[in-house]
This record gives sequence, C-alpha cells and structure tokens, in this order.
Amino acid sequence: MADEQTTPTKQLILQKIYVKDLSFESPKAPDVFRTETDEQTQTQLNMRSGHTDIGGDNVEVTLTMTAEAKLNEDTLFLVEITQAGVFLMQGYTAEERQALIGSYCPATLYPYAREAISDLSTRGGFPPLLMQPINFDALYAQALREREQQQQQAQTAPAAPQPLIDPGEAH
Repeated sequence: MADEQTTPTKQLILQKIYVKDLSFESPKAPDVFRTETDEQTQTQLNMRSGHTDIGGDNVEVTLTMTAEAKLNEDTLFLVEITQAGVFLMQGYTAEERQALIGSYCPATLYPYAREAISDLSTRGGFPPLLMQPINFDALYAQALREREQQQQQAQTAPAAPQPLIDPGEAH
C-alpha cells in the first residue's frame, strides 16, 4: 500500500455577520433642513479594516467606514459603522490567509456597511448616500506595493551618524 499524502482541504466559511459599532450625528439639525442652497454637498468616505484571531481557525474581520457630508465648513451628518464578521479559515497558508483577510473578507462586509450608511442618512432626513462598489483586490494589491516600497526605502536609507563622543560622558 502506498502512502497517500492528504492535502488539507481549504475552507472559508462566513460564520456570523454583525454590526459591532454604529453612530450617526447631525450636529446642525434641525437648522440644516431650513437652509436652501444651490451649493454642492461634499462627501468624504474613509475606510479601514482589521482582524483578530478569536480561536481555532476563526478570525473576526472588521470594516470601519466613516462618511461625512459637509456644506462649506458645516457638517451636515457624520456616520460611522464597524461592520464585523467571523470567518472560519482552514487549510490556507499564512500568505493566503492575509490576502483573504485583506481583500475577500472586507469585500464581503462592504455591502452590509454600505446599506447601513445609506439607511442611516435617510433616517437622518437626508437623501440616501449612494456609494459605488469598491475593488478590494486592487486596494489590497496597492497596500502590498506601498508596504514593499516602505521596506525598501527603510533598507536603503543611510544610517544616522553616530556621535564621536558619548553625550552622557562628563568632560
């Protein structure tokens, strides 16, 4: 009988999805609704993701999004959500896990966070905030390139000159 090598089966299973933190602020309400203007509202979206190993092969991945709508210098509303999910990851190499955590998992969480932000802006008395799809694979690849460039710059940077005399010595 020949020895058969078994390769671990790769599994990625979304175990749970939930809102970990949620906030809506409209500091100028109700005055903001009385003002009519032809000026364009400026919206800024910031996003970050993180992860925590929670035991076994389970990883909690979070996607935090902050959307701020402004008219001139006045904040109309500010929404922040931390959308989270627990993912079971088995049979992946460390590099594959990092790619899944940095790209696939946030892409899975994004539609839930996007819907919550749109819903909250509407509940706050504003038009729905429509956010475009995001290519998380491209964002992850860009982050890897930037990290590599930073590491290369750190390796090629000249070392700081060493003092000839120890500043702690008494003369």
